[in-house]
Amino acid sequence: MREGEKMTRFLIAAAQVAPVFMDRDATIEKACMCTAEAGSHGARLLVFPETFVPGYPCWTWIVPPKENRMLAGLYAELVSESIDVPGPETEKLCEAARGARVFIVVGVNERNTGSSGSSLYNTILYIDEKGTLLGKHRKLVPTAPERMVWSQGDGSTLDVYESSLGKIGGLICWENYMPLARYAMYAWGTQIYVAPTWDTGEPWLSTLRHIAKEGRVYVVGCSAAIRLADIPDRYEFKKLYAQEDEWVNVGDSAIVNPDGKIIAGPSNRKEEILYAEVDGAQMTGPRWKLDVAGHYGRPDVFQLTVNKRSFPFISEEGP
Repeated sequence: MREGEKMTRFLIAAAQVAPVFMDRDATIEKACMCTAEAGSHGARLLVFPETFVPGYPCWTWIVPPKENRMLAGLYAELVSESIDVPGPETEKLCEAARGARVFIVVGVNERNTGSSGSSLYNTILYIDEKGTLLGKHRKLVPTAPERMVWSQGDGSTLDVYESSLGKIGGLICWENYMPLARYAMYAWGTQIYVAPTWDTGEPWLSTLRHIAKEGRVYVVGCSAAIRLADIPDRYEFKKLYAQEDEWVNVGDSAIVNPDGKIIAGPSNRKEEILYAEVDGAQMTGPRWKLDVAGHYGRPDVFQLTVNKRSFPFISEEGP
């Protein structure tokens, strides 16, 4: 394939796997192994769940806000096990992508190293098959109790990335219910749309299908499949779950084509890597009928402005 030439048919994948809960290094190692496995099966793109490293802070949905001692302890541990971007952990992920020749999208908890180092972002990393960290996206709006854990991202990390597979972009979990954010992804030319999440079931699966049909994009929805047994017994919040339910998150990862048809999954209650074939012609052909950021748009009636400025907590000036 010549430099800059797009692949016409290739495999994409979703890693519906559990992290090694609150263990950054072990979870990075698991991500590297999954990347190698996906590469050995011929996948050219692999998407991991939301905040896969070192895991989604599921306790926010069950621990009452008044339990300050428990929440403060969990938060301190999560900050300690989170990553800097860039940093040694991103280097390991880049090496894995390069070794397997797989473009990977990985959800991480990211420390705000530009200032206090004690706040976190819900972030996805885009790493191409050459092992280059192309960029990151920080979740714009944490949902409900997630706001006790993550800071808000800004427009500076909202972007789409050119690759040999096509243009890759996406949003995290319920950002996908933000119509203007979705439209920005479409207008920037996204062809493969990634949707790492913690959500499952309906209407989430219908949302993935809607995005695929609306944007005429391939959608990779990826969530974690995590059992209660995957959470170590030392965590006090674990007893707040119904013990008769084996699963904390059932997964429901799926891959959808531009006509809104599910072509892999949904996978439920098991760890596995889902695979589906992309037909490059389908990235363009269906848009003859509907192209919401093209002939079906009305810029004379509606216009969207995206503020891509960053807002640092501190700026320094020389003497």
